[in-house]
Amino acid sequence: MAAQNKTKATEVDVAAFLSAVPDERRRAEGHALDALHRRVTGCEPQMWGPSIVGYGSYKYKYDSGREGVAARAAFSPRKPTLVLYLNGGYFDARQAEFDALLAKLGPHTTGKSCLYIKGLDKVDMVVLEALVRLSWEAMWEVYPD
Repeated sequence: MAAQNKTKATEVDVAAFLSAVPDERRRAEGHALDALHRRVTGCEPQMWGPSIVGYGSYKYKYDSGREGVAARAAFSPRKPTLVLYLNGGYFDARQAEFDALLAKLGPHTTGKSCLYIKGLDKVDMVVLEALVRLSWEAMWEVYPD
């Protein structure tokens, strides 16, 4: 039996989730990231798993045969850091552009396809929006359907 994705789209209300974020600052940042993602994607958000707010979706299939569905763009207002799920920098055609934006963003760390920010007040919001837009566009280039 093939492994199942742990993070799946749910019917949980995004507004209710964001309004229930315990920390007042994270709650406000969550609403700000939601507005940013709506502007960039033109999509209504959907919860993915218990704590990820996602926009759009795409189907993927690995060389191993494993396949699934994931959000094209997403974020999570976690207690220690805000997490933005950005894939655009991992596609060779967009890597230099992605890296140049990261260099202008402000304090952050990155993981495989995650951008970690301690607070929106510490980063350049214009650059952050450009990163989300670049990732969104790159995802459509690689996963057009």
